This record gives sequence, C-alpha cells and structure tokens, in this order.
Amino acid sequence: MHDGTTTGGDRSGGAAERPAGFSLLSVVLPCYRLGPKIEANLARCAASLRAQGIPFELVPVDDGSGDGSDAAMARAAASLAAEGAAVRPVVLPRNGGKGAALVAGFRECRGSHVLLLDGDLELSPDDTGDFLRRMAKTGADVVIGSKMHPESRIDYPWRRRVASRVYYGLVKLLVGLPVHDTQTGMKLFTRKALGHAFDRMVTKRFAFDLEVLAILRDAGYRVAEAPIELDFTGKAGSLTLRNVRDVLVDTAAIFYRTRILGYYRSLDLRPMPSPPPSVTAVVACPAGSAMLRQCVDALADQRATCPSLEAIVLPDAPTGEAWPDWVREIPTGKVLPSEKRNAGIRAARGEIVAFLDDDARPLPGWLEHALPHFSDPAVGAVGGPAVTPPEDPFAAKMSGRVYESPLVSGGARRRYIPTAVQDEDDLPSCNLLVRAALLREIGGFKSENWPGEDTVLCLEIVHRRGRRMVYDPAAVAAHHRRPLFGPHLRQVSRYARHRGHFAKKFPETSRRLAYFVPSALLAGTAGTLACALLAPLARAFGALAAAGGGVLALYALAVLAASFSRNLRTWTWTAGGIAATHYAYGWNFLRGLFARSMPDGVRAFDHQG
Repeated sequence: MHDGTTTGGDRSGGAAERPAGFSLLSVVLPCYRLGPKIEANLARCAASLRAQGIPFELVPVDDGSGDGSDAAMARAAASLAAEGAAVRPVVLPRNGGKGAALVAGFRECRGSHVLLLDGDLELSPDDTGDFLRRMAKTGADVVIGSKMHPESRIDYPWRRRVASRVYYGLVKLLVGLPVHDTQTGMKLFTRKALGHAFDRMVTKRFAFDLEVLAILRDAGYRVAEAPIELDFTGKAGSLTLRNVRDVLVDTAAIFYRTRILGYYRSLDLRPMPSPPPSVTAVVACPAGSAMLRQCVDALADQRATCPSLEAIVLPDAPTGEAWPDWVREIPTGKVLPSEKRNAGIRAARGEIVAFLDDDARPLPGWLEHALPHFSDPAVGAVGGPAVTPPEDPFAAKMSGRVYESPLVSGGARRRYIPTAVQDEDDLPSCNLLVRAALLREIGGFKSENWPGEDTVLCLEIVHRRGRRMVYDPAAVAAHHRRPLFGPHLRQVSRYARHRGHFAKKFPETSRRLAYFVPSALLAGTAGTLACALLAPLARAFGALAAAGGGVLALYALAVLAASFSRNLRTWTWTAGGIAATHYAYGWNFLRGLFARSMPDGVRAFDHQG
C-alpha cells in the first residue's frame, strides 16, 4: 500500500483532511464492458489518490462483461502492485446490474471508508480529497456528488439537465430525500453506513442509488453534497425511454417500501449465529422432475451460508437420480405430502427443518436472512414469500399475477411478493423453516387436514405453544405456479374448501372477514341475477337488481384497475383470473363451511391442481 503526501488534485489545497475513524479508503469501481480501458482508468485512479496522500485500495468489479475486462483488471493489479498500490479485482460470472456489482465489491473491500466511483471515470477521482474534507467538516456519514451543487463544473446536455431536475422533483415528492441529485456515480460512505444500506437492499439495477440513500435517511444517517466536475461532451449516454421507464418503476417500488410499508425500518437484522445452526431441507414430491433438480441445485448454493445443510427428498418411488452425498432420498410410497414431511422430520439431523415444495427453489440469501432469527429462542419458525419464477410460461405467470393482486390475497399478499418483516401466524409450507425440536414436540403435520395441514401447524406453533413465527421478505423462494385457468382454479378451490371448514374448526386463524368476502360476492351476484329475473313481478325486485348491478359494476371497475397492464393480453387474463378466482373461492368456501368432515383429506397430490 502506498501512502503519498503530495496534494495533486485535492481541492482542499493540502493533504486531504481525514474524517473521524479514517484509516483506509476502499474505492469500488463497477465496470461493464470497458475492456482494456479499465487498465488506464485504474492507473489514473491510483495516481490521483497517491498524489492526494490518501491511503487506498482499488476494488474494480467486472459485472459479467465477457469482453476481456477480467484479464485487463488482472494485468492492472499486477502492474500497480509493483508500485505499491493494492488492487483487488472482483469478477462476476454474469451481468447482475450496477447494484449487484457494488454490493459484491463492498463485500471484498477492507477500508474504513468506501468510495463508489463509476469505472469509466466519467467523474474524476481528483475530487476524492474534497469529499473526505467535507465529510470531516460536516460530520456526515455520506457525501454524494451532485450536478446541482452551485460549485459543480459540468458540461451537460440540456435534455439530461431537464431529466435530472424532473427526477429530483419526483424523488422529493415520493421519498422526501433532502438531496438534489441521487444518481451521480461518485459517493463516499463510512463503512458502517454502507453496510447498513447493503444489508437491506432490494433493488439491484435502475434506482439502486436512490434506495441506498432512502435506507440511510430512514435510519438517521447524515448526508452531505459535494460539487463535481463533469464533461459530457461527445458521450452518447443512455437516456432512453426504456431506461426512464425502468428507473420510474424502481422509484415507485422504493416509495411503496419506504412510505407505505415502512419496510426498511421493519427489518430486525441479527448476526448469523456462529456456527450457523444445522439445517435439514425436507422436499416432498411425487416423483423425480426437472423442478426437483432445480430445487436441489439451488439448495447446493445455500451450503455456502450453511455448510452443514442436508436435504431429504421424499418421492413415491426411487427417482434414479445420482444425488450428492449431502442429499438423502427416502421413497415413501404413494402417501399425502403431510405424511412425507413427517417422514422427513423423523429422519432430519438438523436443528432446523426447512420445508420446500419440489416445484419451489430457494433464492440467494434464503438461509442468510432466515437463520439469524433463530438466535431469538422465542422464535419457533421463519417463513418468507414464494415469488413467481421469471421462466414460468405465460399462463402460469398470470396465475402468479392473480395471487399477487391485493383484490385476491389482501393481507396475505406477502406470501407472493416481499413486503415487510413482521410476526405471522399462518404461512405456507412451500417456504417454511421450523425448529426440529418444536416439530417433534407438536407431532408434525396432521394428515387429516390436507391441504391445510400447514395452517394447523402454524396455529399450533403460535397460538398453542406461544412461539413467534417471523415473516422475512428477504427469505425468498421461487414457486412455480399452476397455469390459468383450470389448474389454478382447482388449486384455489381446494384452498377455499379447507379454509371454509377451518373457519368452524380453527377460528383463531381462519374465521377472518377476508375469507368470507368472496362468498358474499357470489351471494350478491346470485341475488342480483335472481332479482333481475323477478323484476317483472314487482318493482322492488327491479330496484334491488339495479342496486346490485351498480355494486357489481363498481366491482368490475376495481378488477380492471387492479389488473391494469399496457399489454392487453396480460390485462384481460389477469382481470378474468381475479374474477374467476373470487367466484371459485366463494363457492368452495361455502362447501367447506357446510361440510361435515375435512374436504379433500384423502386425495393425492400432483403439480396440476
């Protein structure tokens, strides 16, 4: 490491003033398809920091460029090492967006302070000393470059100036950030502040910078702005309609998480226990399949977080798969999923049993976010959302879109899209982790309650054993959907029949108003049609039919609004799916409500409903 003493480009006019606690500056440079230019840029950055007398390391991140950037970084690292500069290249196997690259670079860096600087050096590293001086003077935790700072020296196209000012107004309105420019690619953080933000990030691409600042604002970190020098002459830029749309979509999502959900404040991040608790993943399935292999492959990736992770696969008959040694296959014969899971509980060696369906797979960070909650002995179970995989076919994606609609799932919408950390009392077993000792104490799943045995298990954990069950939106699994319309509606009908029966049998979690609403809609529709048929007999029937028709018209408008998409096919399928789901659920809820015994309790299961 070289620590020079000359001033170079430091605007402070002398050796850079250091903020409190400063020892080393890590410069994280996200790079995408810069090719051999990255060598010159790293050399320029090192020379500038050396001239300013700033102890530094460079952490360039190749974001899956595939153009030789990784080799260029390696050459630069070797060359600069000979001059006493530390360069720690990070190479990502595939393009994940600027946000993902910055997070990966941060995980590798060692500095007390971190400068995020775009690898194309559109912004000059010569301003680094000024950023440090301003951090020291203001006591801020973050200093961001701002094109709108009165001291900034910029040559910027008018279109981009207008776009920046419009976006500033939008951000101030929606998110309330007290800064003028969130998107400039030069930002200085204390390590603590940036770590706090990165532990809570959701966005990885278009509005990444805004989300970092929104998280830190919510946590009370202080932000200051600094002038920059920017000459945009001759640069093509990327201000396209698609980019604008993507940024606006991400911005709206950050507004929702910040102002509506209070998501970032809800996170109760705990350190991973050391060593992590041992985990057994239990995967019930009818047979081997491509989806089952996907599930096991995704579990293999989780072993980086939890090396002791084992998996138990429970098909009807041997699959013939050559599983790795950490996977045990236990054929069970043709029995219900609850009986398969109980066999998995009996065979599990882990302290935590993680239940997954074979048509689900854990996403990166699943165990990393779920397991720390178990450091609280009051927590008996942890679950998370099961999102629709992007590779699902159109009809299956439409099923997911229906489930994600607030008109369909209401407060249970968090099962299908990430919301906020909260305590729960009813989560599905397609993504559920439970203490093994608690499962054995309860006696596992009750097969007579299929397909609602997970509802009964959760009720037992929370209401009868007094343990907490935490929903963590970052403990995500991807769950393949049954396609609209037939398989989706058959699944919904099963859910409704068991929920209707549970409204009598288990009122603690099933006798809730939301579950009765589709039946009320069905009854109202039937009553309106009956009154319309009887209208010729009495004026009162006509008035009732008109009133009912008005309510149904409002319902139709609500469905159309909730289903909106610029793609007409998506819009119509979603609207039809929401209405069909409501009526199928309403009818089958009543069937379950008036059934003498648990509906569907002896049927087998498959992936088609």
